[in-house]
Amino acid sequence: MTTRWLTPEEQRAWRAYLAAARLLDDAIDRNLQQTAGMPHLFYSVLANLSEAPDRRLRMTDLAETLKITRSRLTYAVTRLERDGLVRREDCRWDKRSSIAVLTGEGLAVLERTAPGHVQTVRATLFDRLTPEQVGQLEEICTGIARGLQGDDTEPGAAEDVPWRRRSSCSSSAPPASPESRPAGN
Repeated sequence: MTTRWLTPEEQRAWRAYLAAARLLDDAIDRNLQQTAGMPHLFYSVLANLSEAPDRRLRMTDLAETLKITRSRLTYAVTRLERDGLVRREDCRWDKRSSIAVLTGEGLAVLERTAPGHVQTVRATLFDRLTPEQVGQLEEICTGIARGLQGDDTEPGAAEDVPWRRRSSCSSSAPPASPESRPAGN
């Protein structure tokens, strides 16, 4: 097997991506730790629950939305539960699953934190891009995500995505149509 080494242009792009991603993650995480005492993952859990119908999602669906393993989500939800920001309920249509529910206190924390978070995201990312670059960034990231998740035309292509890395649950929840909220994630 012959290794397809990166071209000099690809190497520069790769390293620029790594530097930007790490710096951006760090800036967002530091801001959320200072303002809300929580990491970005915890904020993302709250934000996604706030956008779900009745502020609730099945844990496996939330893991898929967040693109993380179910065990990592379980850890985050357990911590948020301890702080009274989320609670879990049994899933009526799938006895093997549970539902994460955003509490009133969790919504209040999210509403207090969201303006500063959005300001940080804007200052660290979008204020540095032209409108054309914002569109390009979306297109590039969407293409990468689609490729990594696989699609329905390739059997088994998406078997190793993070939210399926533990025993999977094939029952599906009733479809959810998220409401628009300014919280972002």
